[in-house]
Amino acid sequence: MAEAVKKPRPEFRNIGIGQIAKYRLPLAGKVSILHRISGLLLFISLPFLLYLLDQSLTSEISFDAFKGFLANPIVKIIVLVLSWSYMFHFCAGIRFLLLDTHVAVHKEGSKQTALSVLIVSSLLTIAVALKLFGAF
Repeated sequence: MAEAVKKPRPEFRNIGIGQIAKYRLPLAGKVSILHRISGLLLFISLPFLLYLLDQSLTSEISFDAFKGFLANPIVKIIVLVLSWSYMFHFCAGIRFLLLDTHVAVHKEGSKQTALSVLIVSSLLTIAVALKLFGAF
């Protein structure tokens, strides 16, 4: 038998650190990265949130102190970011569960579900923001 001629494999060195900002991900890829970022944010903030929950449930005095702490606009923005993180992570998690059951695995369906995750989580976050800043 004749030996197969081995062709040299091409080397692709076209993505460097400086080109990451220029790289265009599809919408589903952006949702995947945001899902990971929101999960990391929730994981990092979990001990602090559990501490605040513990302090708010201790007594009426600590609950009033907690309400005063949440009246600060900077704290409200932090709570809003954590709310977005939870809403987005929840909606994207449902999307990934649907993808695991082979629902909307094709390119167009994946794009539509990614867009729906962005829209639904944004609407839920806007509702939380309106309630948090006293619109209703």
